[in-house]
Amino acid sequence: MAIPIIHLLLLSLLIATAAGKGLEKGPLENKVLDVPEGTPVPYALYQFQASHLEVDGFRLTGETEGKISISEDGWLYLEQTLDWAHTQTHTLELEALVGSEPVEGPVSITINVLDVNNHAPSFNQTDYIGIVKERTPAGVPFARVFATDLDDPESPNAHLSYTLVSQIPNRDNTLFFQINSNTGEISTTAEGERLLKARESVIHSRGGDFSDSLKKRFDDYCTPTKDIPYELNPFYSCVQRAESRRLNPLEDPDFTLIVRVEDMGGESVNALNGNARVKIVVQENLWVNPGPINLREQLKGIYPMHIGKVQSNDPSAFYRLVQKERELTFPFNVTEEGDILLTEELDREDKAMYILVVFAEDSYGNQVDPPLEVQVVVDDVNDNAPICEEELSVFEVQENEPTGSPVGHLMVHDADDDNTPNALLSYSLVSQTPSSVFTIDGISGRIQAKQMLQRKDATEYHLTVRVNDPGFSTECKVLIKVIDINNELPIFEMNDYGSHNLSEDTALGHTLLTVKAIDADDPGTGSSRIEFHITAGNEDGVFAMETGDNGEGRLVVAKPLNYETASSYKLQIDARNPEPLVSGLEYGAESSAVVSVAISDVDEAPVFDMDILDVTVPEDTKEGATLLKIDAKDPEGKEILFKMEGDTKGWLEIDPATGEIKIKNKAVLDRETVEAFHFTVVAFEKANPELSSEREVSVRLLDVNDNVPKLTENQAFICVKKPQPIVLTALDADADPFGAPFTFSLAQGKKSPNWDLSAVDGTSAKLTLKKSPSEDKTFLIPINIKDNAGMGITQKFEVRVCNCTELGYCFTEPGVHAGVLGMPTTIGILAGTVGFIALVLIIAFHRIKKDNQKKALLGETDAIL
Repeated sequence: MAIPIIHLLLLSLLIATAAGKGLEKGPLENKVLDVPEGTPVPYALYQFQASHLEVDGFRLTGETEGKISISEDGWLYLEQTLDWAHTQTHTLELEALVGSEPVEGPVSITINVLDVNNHAPSFNQTDYIGIVKERTPAGVPFARVFATDLDDPESPNAHLSYTLVSQIPNRDNTLFFQINSNTGEISTTAEGERLLKARESVIHSRGGDFSDSLKKRFDDYCTPTKDIPYELNPFYSCVQRAESRRLNPLEDPDFTLIVRVEDMGGESVNALNGNARVKIVVQENLWVNPGPINLREQLKGIYPMHIGKVQSNDPSAFYRLVQKERELTFPFNVTEEGDILLTEELDREDKAMYILVVFAEDSYGNQVDPPLEVQVVVDDVNDNAPICEEELSVFEVQENEPTGSPVGHLMVHDADDDNTPNALLSYSLVSQTPSSVFTIDGISGRIQAKQMLQRKDATEYHLTVRVNDPGFSTECKVLIKVIDINNELPIFEMNDYGSHNLSEDTALGHTLLTVKAIDADDPGTGSSRIEFHITAGNEDGVFAMETGDNGEGRLVVAKPLNYETASSYKLQIDARNPEPLVSGLEYGAESSAVVSVAISDVDEAPVFDMDILDVTVPEDTKEGATLLKIDAKDPEGKEILFKMEGDTKGWLEIDPATGEIKIKNKAVLDRETVEAFHFTVVAFEKANPELSSEREVSVRLLDVNDNVPKLTENQAFICVKKPQPIVLTALDADADPFGAPFTFSLAQGKKSPNWDLSAVDGTSAKLTLKKSPSEDKTFLIPINIKDNAGMGITQKFEVRVCNCTELGYCFTEPGVHAGVLGMPTTIGILAGTVGFIALVLIIAFHRIKKDNQKKALLGETDAIL
C-alpha cells in the first residue's frame, strides 16, 4: 500500500512525539486516556497493536468531533486541540481491519479531557453598589460581589478567593471594611462599626414633595433674602446638592473599594485574577437605642408620660412595642411618631428593670429596621421603713463571761435598694431594763456586754433598739437571757448497761437500749442540755446515738450487722453539754457508760462481689468464648452454685460451680437482632437452694462490619421520551461507623458511555441515562456500594429503557411478539396436549372394556334361555 508523502511526514512527527513520551503502546483492548486540554497538535496518544497478523488498518468511530484520528499502523493522535469547556469526555470505538473488514474489536476508548487553568475569573459586574448605615455591627454583610470561572468547578482552577486590595480614601491607614474570601460578602470591621460617620444631608419628613420640603427647611433655618431666587442663592444650591446626593448617592460615594478575585484559591503565583470596584455610601442611622432610660419609682406627674423616643430610617415606618419578659402588667406604650410613653407610676420593689422591644415595620408588618431592646431602670426612692425580722429577738449569754463578750446580731431588713443610702441602717439603744449593761454597734447591730453578768443580779434583760434609714425609723424588741455557768457534770444513772444480743439480720434503725443521764445546771439552758456520743468500740460506725429530751439517749443500729466481720462490740458512750464547762472542771467517769453487744450468726444468702454487672462484647465473639465470670461467696463459707435465668436467645451457658458464663457452641451473637439484652444470675447454697441471691446482668453488643449495603430495589425502567434519573437507595444493618454514608460507583470505577452515577445523600445515588438507545433495551448495570468503612459488593441493577404509555408505564406494540412463544409456554402447551390425548384414550379403553363385558353377559343369557 502506497503511503502519501504528507502521511509519512505526519507519521514521523507522531513517532517523534511518542518517543518523547516513551512510546506508549499496547494490545487492542479497552483503554482510558487522560489528555490535558490545549495540548499542541499533532499529538500522539497511544499505539494500538492488533494480534491478527494480516491487519493493515484501523477504523475509529464515535465522538471524535474531527479532532481525533487513528493512523494505519494504530497510532491514536490529535489533529486539533481539545477544549474541556466544550467536551469533557470523548467516547470512541476502535476496530482492526484487513482491507475493509473488521477482524478485531470493537474496543472502547475513553478520552478524558483534563482541565487546565486557562480561564481567568471574572466578576458579573465591573462596579458594585453598597450602602451601609452608621454603627452597623462588624461582620454583618451589607454588599456582595460575585465572580465565575469557566474552568472545571471540581478542580482548584475554579476555586475562587476574594481579597480587598485597597480602600479609598484611607487617610489614617485604618480599614473600615472587610471581605469574606469565600463568599465575597462585604461587611464593616470593628473600626468601621465604631468610626464610620455619614455626611450631613437634609432628611425630609414622611410624605410631601422633595422640593417643597427643602424650601420649607431652607426658609426655617437659612432665612434667605426674599429678592434672591432659590436657584441663585449659593446656600440653597449647596443644600440642594447635598439632598441630591442623598437621593442618588453613588454619584459621590464616601468610599471606593478595589476588590480582587483569584482562582486556585489565591494560593499560587500562577493564579489568574480579575478586579472590580465597590462604591460605598455611609448613611445616617437614625435607628438609635435611647436606653438605658432611668426613671424614679413613685414618680409624680401627668400620665402617660414621655420617657424616650425612637426614629426609624424609614420615614413611613410604624412602631410597635412589646415586653421581653411576660409580666402581668406592662406600663409602657409607643406612639406613631416613635415616642415611648410611661402609663403609670413604677415601684422598684415590684420590678427593678424592664426590657422594652421596639419594632419598626412597614404597612404590611415587615421589619424595616432590626428590633431595639431598650432598658428601663427604675431608680430607688426611700419609700420603705426598716423591718425587724423577729417580733422579739432572743439571745443567751452565760454568766461570768468576760467583758465585751458578743451576745448576738440584731437582724433587720430594708426593702429599698441595698446599693443606695436608702437601705443604709443605723442602730441605737433606746432603753435597757433592769440596767444598762449592753452596747450595740451603730452600723452592724452587734450587741455586746459591757461587764461580766451574774444571774443573781438579773436572769433576763429587755432592750429596745431603734433602727433608722435616711427617712424612716423602727424600734425592735430584744430579750437577753443570762444562763447558768456550766459548773455541773452530766451523770449517767448507771455506768454499765450490761450485755445485749442481736442477730446479724437486725433491721437498720432498731433501738438496742435507752440510756439516761442528769445534769444539775439551770434547766432549759445549754449548760444542762445533754448530748450523747459513742467514743469507743464503734470503729466501723455500725451503731449510733440519738439524743432525746429529758436527758435520754437511744442506741440504734446504723449499718448492717455482719457476724463474719465482728461478732461482738464493747461500746463507750459519753454524755456532754453543748456549753463549755467552767474553767478547772473536767468530764470524768461519771459522765461515761459502757455496753456490750454480742452478734449471733444467721445463715445468710450468698453475696455478690459487685452490685452492677454490665459487660460489652463485639458481636463477632466466637462460640465458647468467656463472656464474664460471676464472683459470689457465702457469708458462712458454705458451698454455692450458680444458675442463669432469662436468656431468651439461648446464646449463653453458665458453669454452675465456677460462675463462668460462656457463649454456647453454634451460638452466633447478632447485634442486628438485638443490640442489648439482660438476664439474671442466681447464686444459691448447694445444701439449701432456697437461700439465694440474684443479680441482673446487662450485655451490650458492639457492632462489627458484618453487613454490606444492599439496594432496596434491583430493577426500574426509564421512559425514552421523558427520561428521568433513577434514585437508588441502599440500606446497611450495621451501625456507625460501619453504615452510612455509602459510596456508589459503577463497577471497577469505569465511566460508562450510557450511564452516569452521582451521589444524592449518604444512602442514595442518582443513575442518569446519558444517551437513549434506538429501541427498547434492557441494561444490567453493575453497581458497587461501599459503606463508611469501605466494605461492599457489586450488585446487578436491571434498567429497562422503553417507550411508555401516557401514564408512564412500559408497553409492547401489538404484533411485535405475535406467534412467538417462549420455551416455558411451549412446553406447557405440549404437556397439556399430551395430557388431553391420554385422557381421551383412557376413556375410550374404559368404554370398550365395559362393552365387551356387557356382550359376554348377554351371550351367557342367550345360552341359558
